Amino acid sequence: MKPRPRGAALALLLSAVLAVLAVPAAGPSWAAPEKPAPGVTLSRAEAAKGADLTVTGKGWRPGALLMLLVCGQSTPELGVTGGTNSCANADGQAVTTDGGGAFSKVLPAAAPPKPCPCVVHVATVQGEQAVVDTELRITGHPVAPLPVSGEGRLAVLTEPRLDGSSSLLTWFGAPPARTLVFTVGNLGTSPVKDPVFQLGTAHGVFAPQWEDRQWKGTIAPGQKAEVKLDFELSAGAHGDYQVSLQYAKKLLATEPWGVDRPWGVTLFWILLCLVVPAALFRIGMAVVDRVRPRIPGRPRAPRHRGVRLSDVTARLPRTGRAPDPTAAAPAEPARHEPGAAHPTTAALPWFTPDSAPSENHPNRP
Repeated sequence: MKPRPRGAALALLLSAVLAVLAVPAAGPSWAAPEKPAPGVTLSRAEAAKGADLTVTGKGWRPGALLMLLVCGQSTPELGVTGGTNSCANADGQAVTTDGGGAFSKVLPAAAPPKPCPCVVHVATVQGEQAVVDTELRITGHPVAPLPVSGEGRLAVLTEPRLDGSSSLLTWFGAPPARTLVFTVGNLGTSPVKDPVFQLGTAHGVFAPQWEDRQWKGTIAPGQKAEVKLDFELSAGAHGDYQVSLQYAKKLLATEPWGVDRPWGVTLFWILLCLVVPAALFRIGMAVVDRVRPRIPGRPRAPRHRGVRLSDVTARLPRTGRAPDPTAAAPAEPARHEPGAAHPTTAALPWFTPDSAPSENHPNRP
């Protein structure tokens, strides 16, 4: 039996190690499962006018109230372009999803007021917005192309949203900035290249201030694209704002935006109101100290700079210390000569140790 080459043995060893390392990966995954997208399925793709078809859905929010409509002049890509006026509203059905987000409902294929292409429009009535359009062909109902103009015509297909967050500089009064994200579709017959949108911001009850925002790109007829427009407010802006989107002088969407107050600016002004008066008081006191008149012969009072240790110790009484031999002896009082004029002040009596009166002195009482 021939021995295996070293290369084959090394390959077997490497494959065994990889197999061992791959065992934990085969275990249960603790990652959160992705939320499934809402879906709708029809029991038949084509139905006669008034015929019943079963609409089945899954992946919706549990306990959500849904509205089911048959709409004309609509496609799954562009949605209900004619609005709810192009739907058979009288024959619509409502349904509530179960705990797993699924539902099943019988819906009559009523003829919509607009010609086909037609869809079954399923949308949430309240809460988080979710819409799904599924193509449906209605036998005997007229079919006509979508109404388009001679040029490109854009329509918003999804609910706009504001992306972005505030930074530390915004807390100190920097301009708040956001990005408006939305999806538009071209309902015209000509491509739209580099469309220019009007973006307006309104504060409270005031009218919006419009600014032009150009998006770089081309949207072909019947296609859709995601548009992102950056904008910012003025420095220190706060309160309730409303962002509006307009194209070709037609309002497409509005989105509210609550801007927090820049509390850093408020804190700065509070500190400024405390520091400035204190500094002005110190400067004023220094000026008064220099310009006030001085009394002749009186030295200027030294500035108070706190109590020093040498000043305290100089005033303490010195007790229990031996006399300093190097210290100068006290001066003897001047003696009064006979016939001399008496001084104006009486001298204190001084006694020597020999002349001091004792207890046995004859003159002592």
